[in-house]
Amino acid sequence: MAACRWLLIVLCSFVSLAQADTPVPGKIVLASEEWNDYTNKDGSGLAWDLLRRVFEPAGITLETRSVPYTRSVGLAQRGEADGCVGTYRDEVSAVLYPRWNFDADHVYALGLATSPTPTLATLGNYRLAWVRGYKYEEYLPTVRRFNQIERRSGILPMLQHGRADFYIDALTEAKYVLSQAQDPALFKLTHIAELPLYVGFADTARGRALMAMYDQRLGILVQTGELKAIFERWKQPYPF
Repeated sequence: MAACRWLLIVLCSFVSLAQADTPVPGKIVLASEEWNDYTNKDGSGLAWDLLRRVFEPAGITLETRSVPYTRSVGLAQRGEADGCVGTYRDEVSAVLYPRWNFDADHVYALGLATSPTPTLATLGNYRLAWVRGYKYEEYLPTVRRFNQIERRSGILPMLQHGRADFYIDALTEAKYVLSQAQDPALFKLTHIAELPLYVGFADTARGRALMAMYDQRLGILVQTGELKAIFERWKQPYPF
């Protein structure tokens, strides 16, 4: 059964490529916010390594752009980049979503160590904060009270002074915020949810051709397990 499923994935991917009106470009431009050890500005990080593994063996060079999240979305929507990295399914309008997610966001709540331990079911009882542009309210169904902030630098004082109960973010970024604390023991991290992460491709002929190649290559890499080494190197859970 596994072999049949793999063959079906490959055949469907080749059909998609054959139907594309535009030849697959030799370069892909992807925009992303700079996330620590994930989409670093210098082109290193788990996501950039993974996406190179997807595209470069197919003869497609990856060019990265580091911009704020909302700007990365705008670049993809206007076709000024071939895609934006790190969106949730159907989070962004006017972009194309592929069949395959490339990772999952390990969503955590950062709060004071003395605070009650939140769960997905009880999260709506608390005052929350997260970075502007993220739409956690659409994916965490019980959320009611939240504040969007411009930058992560003021999060720890916000929690310490009682202006929010919990800060919501992906584990990598939440750990980075926690590393800035003079006494990390004053805080705790609690797992909340797993949300699949996608590349949102530009709705252009070029974007459609690149998305078809992405789905073909990623399907094969997941089946063969070749991506496990990348997640191990960056010490992150394997999502497939």
